[in-house]
Amino acid sequence: MEQGTSRGDGGQGGAPGVPAQRTEMSGRIPLAVVVVDADGLVTHWSSGARKLFARTRDQAIGAPAVDLMPVSGALRGADLPDEAYETHRAEPDDTLDGPRTYPTAGRARMTLAAGGAQIDVLWWAYPLAGPGPERLLVLAADATALTGAAPDERYAPGFALHTEFPGAELLADRLPDILPNMGPATGGRIVAQVLELGYPVLEISHHERVPVTPDWGMPRYRERQARRAARRRAAELPPSGPAALEDLEDDLADLEEDLEHAAVRERLEFLNEVSGRIGSSLDLARTIREVTSAAVPRFADFAGTHLRAQVLAGEGFPDGPPDITTVWHRVWVAHNDEPGRWDDTVPVGESIAFPEHTPFFQCMVTGEPVLIPYISDELGDRIAGQFEKRDLRPLINGRSILIVPLKARDVVLGFMVLLRRAGREVFGDMDRTTGAELAARAGLVLDNARMYTYQENVAETLQDSMLPQVTPRMAGCDTATRYLPGTRLGRVGGDWFDAIKLSGSRTALVVGDVMGHGLNAAAMMGQLRTAVQTMAALDLPPAQLLRHLDDLAQRLGEHYLATCLYAVYDPIRSELLLANAGHIPPVLVRAQDGRSALLNLPTGAPIGVGGVPFETATVRVAPGDRLILCTDGLVEVRGQDIGAGLAALCESAAHPAASMDDACDTVIRALAASSRDKDGRGGRKDDVALLMARLGGIPSDDVAQWRLALEPAEVGRARRLVREQLLRWGLPHAVETAELLVSEAVTNAVRHAHTHHVVLRLVRTEALLCEVADDDHELPALLEARPDDEFGRGLRVISELAREWGTSRTRQGKTVWFEQALTGPARHT
Repeated sequence: MEQGTSRGDGGQGGAPGVPAQRTEMSGRIPLAVVVVDADGLVTHWSSGARKLFARTRDQAIGAPAVDLMPVSGALRGADLPDEAYETHRAEPDDTLDGPRTYPTAGRARMTLAAGGAQIDVLWWAYPLAGPGPERLLVLAADATALTGAAPDERYAPGFALHTEFPGAELLADRLPDILPNMGPATGGRIVAQVLELGYPVLEISHHERVPVTPDWGMPRYRERQARRAARRRAAELPPSGPAALEDLEDDLADLEEDLEHAAVRERLEFLNEVSGRIGSSLDLARTIREVTSAAVPRFADFAGTHLRAQVLAGEGFPDGPPDITTVWHRVWVAHNDEPGRWDDTVPVGESIAFPEHTPFFQCMVTGEPVLIPYISDELGDRIAGQFEKRDLRPLINGRSILIVPLKARDVVLGFMVLLRRAGREVFGDMDRTTGAELAARAGLVLDNARMYTYQENVAETLQDSMLPQVTPRMAGCDTATRYLPGTRLGRVGGDWFDAIKLSGSRTALVVGDVMGHGLNAAAMMGQLRTAVQTMAALDLPPAQLLRHLDDLAQRLGEHYLATCLYAVYDPIRSELLLANAGHIPPVLVRAQDGRSALLNLPTGAPIGVGGVPFETATVRVAPGDRLILCTDGLVEVRGQDIGAGLAALCESAAHPAASMDDACDTVIRALAASSRDKDGRGGRKDDVALLMARLGGIPSDDVAQWRLALEPAEVGRARRLVREQLLRWGLPHAVETAELLVSEAVTNAVRHAHTHHVVLRLVRTEALLCEVADDDHELPALLEARPDDEFGRGLRVISELAREWGTSRTRQGKTVWFEQALTGPARHT
């Protein structure tokens, strides 16, 4: 809506030499554009509306229009507000049963909700005819923006035919510039209706009409107005003849300049709005959806975005420019055609290599925008002919196309295809600049998301490689584990668990949580877990192990902090030894009555604090008891006391389950449900590590132990004792191999022990476990014996025949152990 000024003579002419009183008067004012649906709710809220009424788009969309602006006089069945003091409509119509067919205008004083300031509002309302539900188009302005009216004259909003003003055709052509972008068909109907019902004007003293035009900030507008007035005064001519022709030329010049500034302003607002919408997430796919959807319908009728496959996969920064072999992944498509119309032609998720002789290939290779204002049938057929198994002609023929690259550090990561359908203004140089700027902003956000995804993939790979594959069944102990990555930004964390086989049929159970998230936390987790495994092999008591782990963390750096709970289960003695370094306590479920409780342990400071002692606690357990260790991500929810989460953990852990895996799943489901708020949103964002162990124990009948003197003859006695015990256990098929393995292990122990006896122990579970302990602290090594060597073959024989074997240091010396698979009857715990 364009330039218009009042006539200096009030439309009646004036005496020569008498300057007009209102030569500065103009209807050029900032306009708010609002659309209201049949229920009186706002469905469109322009930036001008936000500035005028001091309400954001989010606050306005879906809210009742009468709560935001004084337009109740335009709504069917609504009374005028008390503050409204003037309302006008173009053509009275008493038929109120159907949709209104006349426009309404009004002027009212209202108080803004923000700050309580009062403004004088002018408004024009047009009922929008179908197709579709009834709607109302509202234009509004601040009356204080008008200058130049005589003090004794009033002005009010009204309507007039657009043909009453100079440059009427241009006014009609440019009317869509300030209207909401609803697509060519809808926009065309609105323009035709506004022109038919009456152009919005200011009525000055009810005898002069000035077309209302938006004020986009014209730097030379007042200069032209002053030059026009000076020309009239100097010529002492009425506004007709040559002066009127010059006035009209000025009007048209104003029109063209105003349209140019309006276009620039529109594109800046578009870019600012898009910039505010994109980048809300570091998720690659979501970022692309935001960018693509923001372009339709305001800038284009169709938008499709493609990324290099390796970028989307998070494989790092692409090497070199793309070529004909580069595979592109179509991440998202948005358009204002019928839903699903292009799903078969350009499906989302498709991977494709673009042919060489196409504008798409030109854009991705050169890294520059490609603009084709109009794709003729001949050109469209030629482009479509480059693609196999698809027909692009219905999509591109007769349309305007703009392809812009998505770049970062001068490397093309992807590109956007933008199309405008016939009937809409074709893409021009200004659109090329706008599209390039949009792509540049999107490229920066995209690269940030790509780098974050790459870092996350590296951290996840590192974390997955460090999380153990826990053996579900150990001597007298069954285990089950769960690890759940966090849902918040930087979801990869430092939570870990482990189950380590120790000498004496014991098992070490560990759970820890490095403070922080991301690659550093995952790397520290790996270091601490490796250190725990190494020190556990030395058979250190739990408190001493945490002491050494704390010293290590301090040497690694002052920012290395972690919590850790270390427990050693002895299935033969039926006891737990536990030490805690700032971790949440474990839960013990008693098999006898099914009751669960948190274990009350001395809680030391987190690993890395230093200077804080750790204590070892002893807890007696019974066969069938279950121990649950987890990280705080399972029980801690923002806004809730951690005690509630621990209580929920105890309750869920006590539920009976068919298996250990089912028991873990029950705990996870129960704690996930307890973390949801009243709207069903999850409150747990941290990663979770869960380790559950069923402490089955080993009955005394399944354990046999002997002391052997440090004499070579004891080797034969050891073979005899093993044979007799295995026969009592009903394992004759295991005798021969067991005798050979025990002979080698005992021979080595007798040869290297110093002052004490050698201890031989057999443990029957699902496998046969044999342990030989002595007081020598030097661990034996697997050697490559030559044919003439007298020694060095014992461990080689054990490693070949045993299912699993190992050595470990103890406080008294060392232990050599091996497991022998049982193919016959065996006792299962």
